[in-house]
Amino acid sequence: MRILVTGGAGFIGSHTVDLLAERSHDVAVADDLSSGKRGQVNPRARFHQVDLRDARRVAEVVEQERPEVIYHLAAQMDVRRSVADPAFDAQVNLIGLLNLMEAARGRGLRRVIFASSGGAIYGEQEFFPCDEDHPCRPVSPYGVAKLASERYLFFYQTEYGIGYTAMRYANVYGPRQDPHGEAGVVAIFCGRLLKGEPCTIYGDGRQTRDYVYVGDVAAANVAALEAEESGAFNVGTGVETDVNQLYAELARLAGAGRNAVYGAARPGEQRRSVISPQRAQRRLRWRPKMSLREGLKATFDYFRAGAGASR
Repeated sequence: MRILVTGGAGFIGSHTVDLLAERSHDVAVADDLSSGKRGQVNPRARFHQVDLRDARRVAEVVEQERPEVIYHLAAQMDVRRSVADPAFDAQVNLIGLLNLMEAARGRGLRRVIFASSGGAIYGEQEFFPCDEDHPCRPVSPYGVAKLASERYLFFYQTEYGIGYTAMRYANVYGPRQDPHGEAGVVAIFCGRLLKGEPCTIYGDGRQTRDYVYVGDVAAANVAALEAEESGAFNVGTGVETDVNQLYAELARLAGAGRNAVYGAARPGEQRRSVISPQRAQRRLRWRPKMSLREGLKATFDYFRAGAGASR
C-alpha cells in the first residue's frame, strides 16, 4: 500500500514508519526537520523535506507520491507554545492539515490516520479514565486545533469519501523523544538526570497523566490501518501516574539522590488526565504491552547509551 507519513522523521512518526516498512508497505516521509531527525528515517522510506504550511510544496509531494493512506503525525505539539502563540499553532496544526487534504483529495487518497490528543482534547475530565464519548472541552489552543482537525476530517469523509481514524494519544514517551524540547517530561527528566542537572516540576507534582510507550503507540497506528475503523480511538493505558511518582522512578534509575525543584504551574495544562483504551481493544484489537516501569527503564537506558556515545 502507498503510504505517506507526515512527521515521519520525528518521535512517534519514525517508530511508525519502521513498523510499516517491516510490513513491506511502500512508505514515503514528509517532514520539515524542525524537530525530527533525518537519521531517524527508515532507509526503506523515501524522504521529502517539506513544511506543511507551504501549499505548493505539499501539492508537489502528494502529486509525486499519490498516497492511498496518509498518516498525519506532523504537528506543533507544545501546549505551552500554543497558549503563548495561538496563531502559530493554528498555522501548523490547522492550515498544514488543510493544505495536505486539499492536495490529496481526488488523487487516490482513501483514508487518513491522524495523531490527535487523548489529553488536551478533553480538557478537565469529569470521570477517570475517560472514554471517547467524554465531552471535548479543550483548555489550550493546541487542544482546540486537534478537535477542529477531527471535525475537518469528518467533513472530508462526508464530502469526499475519505475515511479517517483519529488516534487520541495519551502522554507518549520512549526512545527518540527530544530531551531538549518543551514537550515530553520523561525525555526531559532523563536528559537532565544524566547530566546531573536539577529537574523542575511545575506545580505541586500531583498533576497526573497516562503514560504510554512509543512502541505501543506505533503498534496502535498500524492496527488502525489494518482494521480500517473510522472515528476516534483513545491510545493509552488507563493508568494514572503523577509527576512526583514519575520523577522518583527516573531518579531511582539514575541513582540520583537529588530532589526535584518546584516551579509555578504552567497555564493551559490539565490537573488530571487518564484515558480508557477499551474501544481500541475491542475494535482495533490493540492493547498496550509495556508497563510503565519497564518502559521507563528502556527509555532511560536509551538516553544513557546516547550520552555515553557522545562523550
